Amino acid sequence: MVSEVLNAAGEAGSQPLPWLAEPLRQALATARSHALLVQGPAGVGQLDLALLLAQAWLCEAPLEGGFACGHCASCKLLHSHTHPDFMLLLPDALREQLGWGGEAETGRDGEPKASKTKPSREIKIEAVRQMLSFAQGTSSRGRAKVVVVYPAEALNTVAANALLKTLEEPSGSLRFVLASSAPESLLPTIRSRCQPVPLALPPAGPCLQWLKTQGVESPEVLLAAAGGRPQEARDWFEAGLRAQAWTQLPQRLARGEAAALADWSQPRAIDALQRLCHDLLRRAHGAAPSYFPAESLPSPKLAGPLHEWEAVLRRAARHAEHPLNAGLLMESLFAQGQQALQAASRSGAARRG
Repeated sequence: MVSEVLNAAGEAGSQPLPWLAEPLRQALATARSHALLVQGPAGVGQLDLALLLAQAWLCEAPLEGGFACGHCASCKLLHSHTHPDFMLLLPDALREQLGWGGEAETGRDGEPKASKTKPSREIKIEAVRQMLSFAQGTSSRGRAKVVVVYPAEALNTVAANALLKTLEEPSGSLRFVLASSAPESLLPTIRSRCQPVPLALPPAGPCLQWLKTQGVESPEVLLAAAGGRPQEARDWFEAGLRAQAWTQLPQRLARGEAAALADWSQPRAIDALQRLCHDLLRRAHGAAPSYFPAESLPSPKLAGPLHEWEAVLRRAARHAEHPLNAGLLMESLFAQGQQALQAASRSGAARRG
C-alpha cells in the first residue's frame, strides 16, 4: 500500500516524499472534520500532504484506506492543475516558484500586462472572494470540492475573516486543508474550526535517501544545516549552497572573511548567521551543535558576547526583505560576529589566567 501511495503521488512528475505515507494514512483514517489543519515545521512537505489529501478526497477510484489511485480522470486533472473541483490559495510570490503560476493579466491588445509591483507574499481578500464563488457551485465531478490554503499564516486579516465565514458554514461537499508552519499566528476562531494534523520532522534515513535522488551532494551536511528539513536542504542546494561552503563558514567568520556571504541573498545570509550563532552558543554552554559539524566550529568559552550578536541578528532579520544597504549591513553583521567570537574566546582565556 505504501508503494501505491508513493507512486500515485509521483504521477505529478516529481520525486514523491517517502515519509508522508504514514501521516497521510493517519489523516485519512482519523479525519472527522470538513477542515484539516496540517501543522508543523516548514520544509517537510506540508503542501505535498495537503495535495495528497485533496487528491484522495477527489479520486474516483480510491484504494483501500481512502488513498488516491493516481490514475483516474480526477487524479490526472489534479496533477495537471485543471481539476474543476479543486482550488489552491497561494500568495502570488509562491505561484511560479511552486509551479502553480496563474494566467498573466492581459491588456486591451491581448498582450500580457507588465506588473508594476512585486508579487505579494500575502493571501489577499481577492483570492478568498474567488474561493467563495468557487465554493457556492456544485461539484462538477460529483465527489467533493476541495480548497487548499498554503501557507495559511499568509492570510491577511481581512482574508482570514472572510475565510472564517465559510469555515463556519461550509456546503455539504466542500472540504478544506490549511497548511501552516506558524499555526499560533492564525485566528483562534480558524484554528478551533479545523482538525489538527501534526506533521513532525521526518526520520533522517528516508530524508537522506530522497535528497540523494534529488542530486544533493553531501546530503547529511545540508540536512543538518536545514535543521532536519529535507525540502529546505534541497532548496539550498539548488540555490548554490554546497556542503564545503557551509562547513567553512565558522572559520571564515573567525578570520573576518565577509566575502563568504557575498553571493547569498540577504534573508538567507542572516538566517545562516543566526544558525551559526545558535551553534556557537551551544558550544559555549557545552552542548552539541545543531546545524554545523562539531569539528568545523571554534570553541568559545563565554556566551555573553555571542548573546549580544544574537540580538543584533534578530533585529536584522525583521527587516531582511527591505534593507537600506544590503552590502554594508552584511559586512557589519559579519564584523560584529567576528568581534563577538574573539571576545568570547579572549574572555575565557583571561578567566582561566
